[in-house]
Amino acid sequence: MTRRLWGRASSGNVQKALWALDELGLPYEAIEAGGAHGIVGEAAYRAMNPNGLVPTLEEDGFVLWESNAILRYLAHAHGGPLALPEEPRARALVDQWLDWQATSFTPAMRDAFLQLVRFAPEKRDSAVVEASRASSERCAALLDRHLAGTPYVAGERFSIADIAVGLAANRWFQLPLAREERPGIRRWLATLAQRPASSAVLSLPLT
Repeated sequence: MTRRLWGRASSGNVQKALWALDELGLPYEAIEAGGAHGIVGEAAYRAMNPNGLVPTLEEDGFVLWESNAILRYLAHAHGGPLALPEEPRARALVDQWLDWQATSFTPAMRDAFLQLVRFAPEKRDSAVVEASRASSERCAALLDRHLAGTPYVAGERFSIADIAVGLAANRWFQLPLAREERPGIRRWLATLAQRPASSAVLSLPLT
């Protein structure tokens, strides 16, 4: 079986796919794409992923983009430690937290990330940073309260929701700004960091 993943490891969305592939122990060819690596604007890449974004996964001719869709596919197709629950309500909770990461938590911190990591100091807008910080704090508070009563975001066992939300939370704690301490999130991230497949992505600096 041939398996290729296009993207750059500095991308939070690419990190989801890298973690999942390593969690499953699946061999793959990593192809640097996006940002300074280019490729995403080329016609051949746009034929696979018309959005021109990363990651893109290709497995024996099957092409898939959108990071959470890739997580779901790998869980469905390969099971193992990422196997989804059989019970519909338990599976729905995994979907709930995947969607929350994509529609709430990551969008909330997007402007703070761009301003503080990607923009030169003289081009930063403190009002934009503060609005993003406040929105992110509301998300972090919600997640922290939830994790006070559960070992993992979707219940008693590790799932692809922990990959998606965990990478977002890790990014939030890396941003160079003042924030509330969140003991539930810290405990959970420490648990995730003990998984060998997480080490390569959770340890990466923000760029």
